[in-house]
Amino acid sequence: MGDFSGKIVIVTGGAQGMGRSAALAFAREGASVAVADLDEQAGAKTVSDMVGSEGRGIVIVADMGVSADCRRVVEETVSTFGGVDVVFNNVGIQPAESYADAVDLPEETWDRIIAVNLKSRFLMAKYAIPHMRERGGGVIVDNASVQGLQSMPGVSAYAASKGGDLSLVRQLSLDFARDNIRVLAVCPGTIDTPMARMAALSTGRDVESELRDYGKTHPLGRIGMPEEVANVVLFLASDRASFMTGEYVCVDGGMMAMGVWAGGAGADL
Repeated sequence: MGDFSGKIVIVTGGAQGMGRSAALAFAREGASVAVADLDEQAGAKTVSDMVGSEGRGIVIVADMGVSADCRRVVEETVSTFGGVDVVFNNVGIQPAESYADAVDLPEETWDRIIAVNLKSRFLMAKYAIPHMRERGGGVIVDNASVQGLQSMPGVSAYAASKGGDLSLVRQLSLDFARDNIRVLAVCPGTIDTPMARMAALSTGRDVESELRDYGKTHPLGRIGMPEEVANVVLFLASDRASFMTGEYVCVDGGMMAMGVWAGGAGADL
């Protein structure tokens, strides 16, 4: 992976799951990492686990669906470390009440998902890019989803937020290429995160059995691990991907290669 020594990284939703794995990976590569999350205790655990890494970390307690908090995350990062080089917009929510069609979905749930999953991307770009310009460039990587490419019944707000995220990535990449700022996204399939485990628990079945069944819908026959997404995020944020911008990379065990028309044929592969 690229050497992030001397680089300053913000990871939103960095306390658990894919955000935590990425934050730890950036620190191992020498970066100073700001972990922005609502869960102060989990964020502190992530930072404490950076001990022994080349980099260092801080926790910033913030609600990424709130403009003032997004601005404060950038300001505190700059105040502590001296700038911003990389933003990994990892934060995302998909609460239980969001599994509904547009008729039954509460408007406030729609607004909350769009604010956290999509508006936060705009806000972090708005506040971080001026500091990236001062440092001669930077990289923004968004955690989108395969549900921004194809979808399933009953997830209108989540799917809209992820599709919008990918469109915003393309737009930002054009607007700020002249500033040497690259903007990219990863599209994970099912990853073993607290969110995936909560969804499995809500079925009433044994969680491990449910996760194995999730895995059967992926051609590789399993769900992914947070570290596997973090590996791709670090590559995209590194100089090794210096001629990439405006694109997304699927980290999905082959789901998009198979396509929804296959009707779950991956279970037989």
